[in-house]
Amino acid sequence: VQLVESGGGLVQAGGSLRLSCAFSGRTFTNYNMGWFRLPPGKEREFVAAINWSGGGTRYSDSVKGRFTISRDNAKNIIYLQMISLKLEDTAIYFCAASATSWEMAATRGSYKYWGQGTQVTVSS
Repeated sequence: VQLVESGGGLVQAGGSLRLSCAFSGRTFTNYNMGWFRLPPGKEREFVAAINWSGGGTRYSDSVKGRFTISRDNAKNIIYLQMISLKLEDTAIYFCAASATSWEMAATRGSYKYWGQGTQVTVSS
């Protein structure tokens, strides 16, 4: 499996960005997908997840109501739409693929495949 993120960049606080992650190498609908982020000086943390069909989503409390995860199973892509960005959203954002149970969707260890990450920097 290969995962390639794109769409990161520099944005002012209150602004928006949309991240994309292209999946290849296996059957996309066999995987739940997630976004994680690595803030500077902190550990990698869960952001959002979407199940294989797109019918189930999950968010961390810190992004709920501001971020939206979605997937296009025809194009093998997932998205993370981010609005009302805050300084504390600054991080490297990673997409990941998991073939384990949906109950484990917020658990970093349940994801077998990871992208290389894309930097999101929110400025004041």
